[in-house]
Amino acid sequence: MIHADQMVLPYLWRRYLSVLRALVTGACLGILLAGRGLEAATWVFILSVVTVYSLVSIFWRWAERVDHAGIVNTALDVAAFLICVVAAGPDNFWLQAFAALYLFLAASTLLEWRDVLLTTVLTLAFVNSLKTHGVERLQPLLLLLGMFGCIVALQRQSLLERLSSASRQAVLYRMEALKAREEERERIAADLHDGPLQSFISIQMRLEILRKMLERNFQAGMEELRQLQEICTRQVTEVRTFIRSMRPVEVDGAGLAATLRSTAAHFQKDSGIPTSFKAAPAAMHDDLEARPEIVQIVREALNNIRKHSAASRAAVTLDRQDGHIILHIDDDGTGFPFAGRFTLEELELLRLGPQSILRRVRALDGDLTLTSHPARGSELEIRLPIPA
Repeated sequence: MIHADQMVLPYLWRRYLSVLRALVTGACLGILLAGRGLEAATWVFILSVVTVYSLVSIFWRWAERVDHAGIVNTALDVAAFLICVVAAGPDNFWLQAFAALYLFLAASTLLEWRDVLLTTVLTLAFVNSLKTHGVERLQPLLLLLGMFGCIVALQRQSLLERLSSASRQAVLYRMEALKAREEERERIAADLHDGPLQSFISIQMRLEILRKMLERNFQAGMEELRQLQEICTRQVTEVRTFIRSMRPVEVDGAGLAATLRSTAAHFQKDSGIPTSFKAAPAAMHDDLEARPEIVQIVREALNNIRKHSAASRAAVTLDRQDGHIILHIDDDGTGFPFAGRFTLEELELLRLGPQSILRRVRALDGDLTLTSHPARGSELEIRLPIPA
């Protein structure tokens, strides 16, 4: 996994900083050797080490792996700047300015704003302590670079926090997507087991019976064959409805009312169950978006009616009240095995009702009430908040 800091400050930028550090220390080293020679042996040694370290860092990342916190780089940068200020002298103000620019460029992109502020204070204090003529020209430059560096560091920190938050959200969304996919697989497996698979097993058993009947009684065997044809016809309709329910929800930019009307019409055509749809005047506006999650809830509710209720009719109504979408889905079938009126929390606690629909409603921060009258039908009332 890529860390947010690597996204903001990629390795290529770190290589550029190593190149700039090598240029600064190399130029200062050249001035020292040309002007003072071996008199400044300690400074020459330090600058040589920093220059070699910078050149190595351009091509190998071992230094970055060892120095995770950037302490070594920061110490070397400050040391190189201080030596450049003292060694360059007033005649080489350009090198002092270039060293200061590099120092705060590296600090603002590698450190937090507090560290940049501390670097600014320390460098200003060091420059003020020098008695060299012309060094006062560095003071306003250091102050300006320090302010700019703090602003850049703050913006970088803000961006890092936003990237970290986005990364966490992406992980959560990925986990939710995986969970939803597994739940959908379980639902598909259950639908296949309870629907087409059971019908195919029944057909297989009756074919065996048909073979024996044809051997003993041809007329009875033909009657059994006719019944098998009816079963196959119903099974084709059931499989076709199942396949349609598995297709992605296509809203085509239509409003919620128009999409649910089309969904009810397709269900009636595939299942043969008369299905009505009615939308209240407040719900007829096109500003109600036909979200796939809402359409899928209605699809599943109608599909459950077809599979389990033996209903002769179904009805879907849509309303809009107090910033909520109100859905009513009822039928005159056998109802659920239990009787009464249950809320979403009660159904979840008792593990009753259509579990897939309950999960979808919960995911949309909605509410649900199920009313069941065994042998007389059932009704689903679903309240979903309208997105702002």
